[in-house]
Amino acid sequence: MARLNISLRPLDEADLDEVAVVEAASFVEPWSRALFTEEISQPSRRYVAALDGEHICGYGGIMLVGEDAHLVTLAVAPGYREQGLASRLLVDLIDMARANGARHLTLEVRESNAAALELYRKFGFEPAGRRKGYYTTEDAVVMWAIDIDSVDYQQTLASIRQEAS
Repeated sequence: MARLNISLRPLDEADLDEVAVVEAASFVEPWSRALFTEEISQPSRRYVAALDGEHICGYGGIMLVGEDAHLVTLAVAPGYREQGLASRLLVDLIDMARANGARHLTLEVRESNAAALELYRKFGFEPAGRRKGYYTTEDAVVMWAIDIDSVDYQQTLASIRQEAS
């Protein structure tokens, strides 16, 4: 498989039409453009876009809350999946979280999303609970990665970073 020539940069409002396309292709219950507009305007949020040339092919976002960062969304366009792009986005988001003082990461993921569960486990996330009815059609698995500022976690992240670059 050919190596992707992808660049990452902060997501902005001009990206939201393309984000909406990726969002609709990625989620059963996609976020609206208005919700993304609200999200990216919040000072506690950090969003990153992955671009193939000028086109959005993935994005992700975190919410910062003290020493915790909450992964609020991560999506990759169908034609770009299984090529390490989700890992690149997640590494970038974790770097942002750490730069902003986060020591722990959390997220919710659809219990049927095997690919996402595998990705998050690779990054050291462990199931910590379940949110009943979080999604319209199913529960969410709550996952945490603790002590992302530790030497061990940084070694894990460095290995993933090298693999995904």
